[in-house]
Order: sequence, then structure tokens, then C-alpha cells
Amino acid sequence: MTSRSLSAPSRRTVVKAAAATAVAAPVLASAPLAAANTGTPAFLHGVASGDPLPDGILLWTRVTPSPDAVPGSGTGADTEVGWEVAEDRGFTRTVARGTVTAGAATDHTVKVDVRGLRPATAYWFRFTAGAAGAGAVSPVGRTRTAPGYDDAARGVRFGVASCANWEAGHFAAYRHLAARGDLDAVLHLGDYIYEYGSGSYPKTDDVLRPHEPRHEIVTLADYRVRHATYKSDPHLQALHAAHPLIAIWDDHEFADDTWSGGADNHTPGTEGDWAARMAAARRAYFEWMPVRTSVEGTVYRRLRYGRLADLHLLDLRSFRSRQASVGSGAVDDPERTITGRAQLDWLKAGLASSDATWRLVGTSVMISPVAFGSLPAHLLKPVAELLGLPTGGLAINVDQWDGYTDDRRELLAHLQERAIRNTVFLTGDIHMAWANDVPVTAATYPASPSAATEFVVTSVTSDNLDDILNVPANTASAVAAAALKAANRHVRWIDMDHHGYGVLDVTSERAQMDYFVLSDRTDPDASAAWTRSYRTLSGTQKVERVYTPVR
Repeated sequence: MTSRSLSAPSRRTVVKAAAATAVAAPVLASAPLAAANTGTPAFLHGVASGDPLPDGILLWTRVTPSPDAVPGSGTGADTEVGWEVAEDRGFTRTVARGTVTAGAATDHTVKVDVRGLRPATAYWFRFTAGAAGAGAVSPVGRTRTAPGYDDAARGVRFGVASCANWEAGHFAAYRHLAARGDLDAVLHLGDYIYEYGSGSYPKTDDVLRPHEPRHEIVTLADYRVRHATYKSDPHLQALHAAHPLIAIWDDHEFADDTWSGGADNHTPGTEGDWAARMAAARRAYFEWMPVRTSVEGTVYRRLRYGRLADLHLLDLRSFRSRQASVGSGAVDDPERTITGRAQLDWLKAGLASSDATWRLVGTSVMISPVAFGSLPAHLLKPVAELLGLPTGGLAINVDQWDGYTDDRRELLAHLQERAIRNTVFLTGDIHMAWANDVPVTAATYPASPSAATEFVVTSVTSDNLDDILNVPANTASAVAAAALKAANRHVRWIDMDHHGYGVLDVTSERAQMDYFVLSDRTDPDASAAWTRSYRTLSGTQKVERVYTPVR
């Protein structure tokens, strides 16, 4: 825990809802971090891959063709970039290659959708630019394709992360995930970047490392620079070079508490038209992320890992209604939506038709209901901030599925009525770790059934309870967690204090989440330690504790 003094953030800036070195060192050593100082092209932002398919993978990089062609500048010559995919790190067995032109229109980013690869196979990739023998060669990345569509995959293992605020800490969690050689992919559940101006989240005069640009990002150039800043981090570069990424966005890729027509952190009078800002953020995201543009130009899409698991990925910002006022009763209005009609129908159809053993759903905000129990007065305000509640302690978190109860009711009823088993929601957003059953009717649980289970991962760096209170871990959270669990019997576990990541291991018998915590988010060399494991057995719709992590 850092000794820096952090003042409690306002509602606008609070959290919205309650052998390693052997792998990582070559990546870190090969990742150039300084700006190009010659006319030779350079790969300053690393390489990445994403959205694995049985026969393909999406490759990404950004080339800096000249010193003036910095991200967001709109300058720099068109540059031919070569790409290469091989079966070995030495590139003696190349299986695919080609060229693509990078220009200012896409901020000199490069995305290549490579097909014709073998399923469930590791590959290495790299990029080149400039004259042969005198140009630049990118760091080498490693990626992996998904199993064949109908293959009986024995298991799949994902790293799981969310909520990485550049100013709040270093990305040591990414370094630890990069160092693992056993992951099929890393699932990022949103808030990959944050939009705030420097020093405003958390509100402090003591910024660990300032955002660029220093002001709140609003324009296309701003969002491009912010993405570039994050991808200058050596630990994030290592993560991207080590594993394919599967990502969805949440609100901070746009602005705090985004909805389809605006955001809590958007002031039209001074920050322009919301539609223009959202379009700029969306464009920069697809330029800078190894993510395929999907249905309706958003991130909701479906990936498959053989007959073992279908992964349904949601966009819960582009189509949602404006957040209701807490206690207004509008949360139950069937005309309000968090998914939009088309996306909810798509999700229901995909869950019903899936022939996979497991139906995994990547959701950026928590679907499990949270009622607020009795808390001591000194804990009420900070815990309410973490859960997105007013300090009066009402029982609705209006930015999560709690604020859109009709969509949740329809989805859970669909699971129950169709007897759809083995649905696991994977969630980020609230800077806490949770393990939950997802009840059909929370008020009578466990007398009423559970329709699914949910694993929530904590933040990589963004503030949680002990950070807001500026107290040691476990000082206040034990009381708060006990009160929340007493009022919500479907909640099996909550960690309100730590930063870290998860590792989800899925077999035909069970889906298990191992939770890992960092020793200190402000230390780039922070260690990581396993803290808890929870699993759901096939057919049960129940979460249970496991006392050892998957090895």
C-alpha cells in the first residue's frame, strides 16, 4: 500500500460500482521505449495479437515512420510495413507473410487479419519497415489460435484483467500475466485506458506518472495520444507480446458512466458534441486495439473454443439508456435497456443454440444484484462510492445491471426457462473481486434458484476501498464485506482492498477462477501471490471455494 496521501474522489471520479523472468525479460528487453530520433522507422509501441479463431489471428502494431509522426499528430509519410508469421521464434518456418501500408489516416497503426493457420497452435510474429538491412524490425510476439470449431478441447485457460489507471500505479499485473506460459489468451473486461485529466482521478497533487495528454481527452488526437501512452508501458507491451488479447470496452474508453446519448463525465457546453466525442473514442480504440470491429461497429461478438466453451462478449455502453436516478423506480422500466434490443436477442439466441459445455459471458459491469445492508456510519460513504450508491445507502447501483432490472430479468428467465446450464459471467469494473451465484430472485435466495454464476476480477491499479480511505488493507473491508454478504446471500466472497488479476481455468467438469493480488500497485517490480480460488461444477449453477489454485 502506498504511503501517498490520496483525497477521497468526488462522485464524478469515484469507482462506479462496488520462471516468470524467463518469459518476460526477452520481451521487455526488445521493446523500444524512446522516441525515434532518426529518419529510420521505429516500432515504439510494441506488437499485439487478438481475437483468436481456429484458423486465424488479428495482428497489430504501430510504426513511427519519422520523429515528427508522433501519435495523434496526423503527420508522417505512408509507410510500407511487412508482417510475418512463423511456427518458431527464429522464423525458419514461416507460414504467412505480407505487406500493408500504414498512414496518418489510421495514426500509423497496422492491423492484419491472418487466416489459413492451424487450430490450437502457437505462432510467432513480427513486423518490418524501411529498406532491407537498414530498416526496423519489431519485437517478436507470440500468439495462439483457438481450437477447431467442433474439437473436443480438453481445457482452456484465460488471464482476466480490468481497470488499469495509468496514474494510480504501475502495470505489474500485466507483467505477471505475460510471464505465464499456460494461457490461451488474456480477457480484458474494460477500462483499458482512462479519460481523465492528470491529477483528477484519484484527486491528488501527487501523481505517480502523469497522463498524456495532461488534459481530459475529448478529440480523436487526444484519444490516440492516450492509447499510445498506455502502450508505452513495458509491462503492457510484454503482455501483448506474450498472449493474444480478447477485449471489450467499458465507460472509461469513452468517459465516466457512458450511455448511448452522453456520459456523466461529459459537458456538452465545454466539451463539444457527445456523438463526435464517442465517434473519436471508438475510432481510436479500433485503431489501437487488436480487436475486430464487430456487429454494428461495436465490440459485441462471439468467439469459440471448440465444444468446450463459447465466449459471448458484450458492449454495455453503446446502446444503453441513461442511468436512472437511484430510488426513482425507473430502474424497473421495461422501456429502458443496458444491452439494446438487438444485442439482448443476439445473446439469448447464442446462449440457447450453443452446443458447448460452457457459456462464458464477458460483461463489463456486474450482473449480480447488490442490496445494501446496515453499515457503520464511517464506512457508509466510501463503500457507497465503490458501489455507485448515494451515501444514504439505497439498494440500487444504477450503472450496473441493477439499474436495468428488466433486461436482467428477461435474460435470467431465458436461462431458467430454456434450462440453459453452465453460464458463467466474467466481470470487471468495480475494483473488487467477487464470487457470486446469480439468483433468479435475490430476495428469496437460496430458496429460489441460481440461474448462473459470476466471477468478478479486481482492478489492475484503479482505486479500491483501502485506497479511498487511505488505510491499510483489511482495516475497514472486513466489516463492509460481512455486511454486504449478510444482505446478499448469493455473494460467496468479496475482496475490497487488493489489486491484481484472475486466471480462469475451464475443463468439461468445472470452471475455476484463481485470484491473484499484487504486493504494491505503485511498485513496477511488485510481486503477485495467489489469494483465493472459486469454481462452479458443471450443471450446478453454484459457486464453491477451492483451497488450491490450478497448477
